Amino acid sequence: MKQNSSRLMPRKSIILAAGAALSMLSLVAHPDVADARAGGGMSMGSRGSRTYSAPAPSQTAPFGATPFQRTMTPRQEAPGYGARAPFGAGAGMAMARPRHPFMSGFMGGLIGAGLFGMVFGHGMFSSGMGGGGFLGLLIQLALVFFVVRWAIRRFSNRGGGTGGSVASPFGATGPAAPQQGGQQNVGVAITAADYQAFQQALINIQTAWSQQNVDAMRHMATPEMVSYFNNQLTELASRGARNVVSDLRFERGDLVESWRENGADYATVAMQYSMIDITTDMTGRVIEGDPSNRTTVTELWTFVRAAGLGTWLLSAIQQTPRR
Repeated sequence: MKQNSSRLMPRKSIILAAGAALSMLSLVAHPDVADARAGGGMSMGSRGSRTYSAPAPSQTAPFGATPFQRTMTPRQEAPGYGARAPFGAGAGMAMARPRHPFMSGFMGGLIGAGLFGMVFGHGMFSSGMGGGGFLGLLIQLALVFFVVRWAIRRFSNRGGGTGGSVASPFGATGPAAPQQGGQQNVGVAITAADYQAFQQALINIQTAWSQQNVDAMRHMATPEMVSYFNNQLTELASRGARNVVSDLRFERGDLVESWRENGADYATVAMQYSMIDITTDMTGRVIEGDPSNRTTVTELWTFVRAAGLGTWLLSAIQQTPRR
């Protein structure tokens, strides 16, 4: 019996080590948890007939926006993004978020080496699974986790300023309308009241998101966007996490495009804003983000309403390219 017990010990150690590794891998697999504001740092939604066309650059977002990763708009031929992601045909096609090329190789090498060593009874830098060797393996795994997290933050733009010309916040006079090749991108007059509505929508949607109030979002966004928000909140809850955005401050913004089609008005605006963005567990303990440091992001939000009247509803959020 003693012999059998001694044989079981290494297996117990392997199981414990594997459990610790999986816990760390679950964190590494979701490197953008702190980027978990409404929209989750993704490009999603629809812009009518311009869904597959690149938005014009503006002062706040001089490099435009990234293509949609999730949209329910069927693919159509339109000039736009120079390097499009391979969208699938048909409505409701969801795209996986592309990973940083550096991180794909870096993480794969480190994690692969660690798991391979664990399975065959040794760590990444030492041999043996018992006693000090097992403790050393856990220390190594913890070290790898922090190195990977540092690398993710180092090589991924966490949403700073775009480096364009300074633009005034939305105001009574409104921003200058950008033009491309002499073509006017503003086909619908956007008033000071509209700009105020866009700012208020930004605040209200992030507040409803933090409160996990999907019903409130139904009055602020299209059914497509509400479905994405609901899926994201469900995913967070399944991991025992909750994202809280607070102290949101609108920094600056400008009109990118406005147009009318099929009895609806559309307006795409670039908005730069800062906030406290943290993710907690269900007890309120912070597991991602820094409650004492602000996060600044620039996004393009598209709104839609019945032509000339009604309430603006959020129909899309797009991220700015990483530079």
